[in-house]
Amino acid sequence: MKPSLEQIIAEHAHREGPLLPILHDVQASFGHVSDDAIRSIAHALNLSRAEVHGVVSFYHDFIQTPDPRPSLKLCRAEACQARGVEALAATITVPDGVRIETVYCLGLCSVGPNAMAHGKLHARLDAAKLAALMEMLA
Repeated sequence: MKPSLEQIIAEHAHREGPLLPILHDVQASFGHVSDDAIRSIAHALNLSRAEVHGVVSFYHDFIQTPDPRPSLKLCRAEACQARGVEALAATITVPDGVRIETVYCLGLCSVGPNAMAHGKLHARLDAAKLAALMEMLA
């Protein structure tokens, strides 16, 4: 059973720097961070809605509207660019119902280009591996 927003807030409210852990748990539980959640989190942490919204809109992990489509998070940071991600990205055929998200660093800089699908990291991508990932997501 997924926790309620109030339970998530209560679990982290007394920590130092509770905002990011709360947002991550809200995203994981509900699939997005809604305007109502932003308002409740801001109130509980004595922050402005603008402060919470700023964090939500800054980090690529948080989305504000639910999107049921599976996604491939493709790293386009400098290390992956140096390893050919742009040429690789040009080979992608995106199946219907799948979305591609650009992210900047998945933490595997030495083994790029890399991506994340269903929470699992995939490194040393080439056109064949990327095509297989897209098929898996479809």
